[in-house]
Amino acid sequence: MLYHPIPPLYDEHSKILILGSFPSVKSREQQFFYGHKQNRFWRVMAQVLDCAVPETVGEKKEMLLSHHIAVWDVIASCEITGSSDASIRDAAPNDLTKILTCADIRAIYTNGGKAQQMYRKYIYPVNGRKAVCLPSTSPANAGYSLEKLVEAWQTIKKEL
Repeated sequence: MLYHPIPPLYDEHSKILILGSFPSVKSREQQFFYGHKQNRFWRVMAQVLDCAVPETVGEKKEMLLSHHIAVWDVIASCEITGSSDASIRDAAPNDLTKILTCADIRAIYTNGGKAQQMYRKYIYPVNGRKAVCLPSTSPANAGYSLEKLVEAWQTIKKEL
């Protein structure tokens, strides 16, 4: 059983919450979200927010928080092989209460289908708040070019 090693990133000004499924091997090693170089999350967010692509963890935190975006993952613990969402078993959800009571979260988005599936199964029944599923920024989602991802992810701007 693996336990989520990364605390949520948010503050009282956060308006949008983006939830992944569970950190990849690289993210767990780096102790921050979307750590795999091939994951397009940071490039997509930089284009959506009209910013330079952040390089350091500090720059990544600053970019998100300065735009009122919180990030975390749906799953608190699970059995997983490598970084494969398809291999996730025996998942237990994270408790979003702290974020939702601290910040005025206006919209919740999931990064990919597995995060959405887990959200619907474990979190929606508890909080009753719908989440919009955005296409995964993972390199495994080869069907989406960077341009198509940026276009789909533009929707978050309406909540900012």
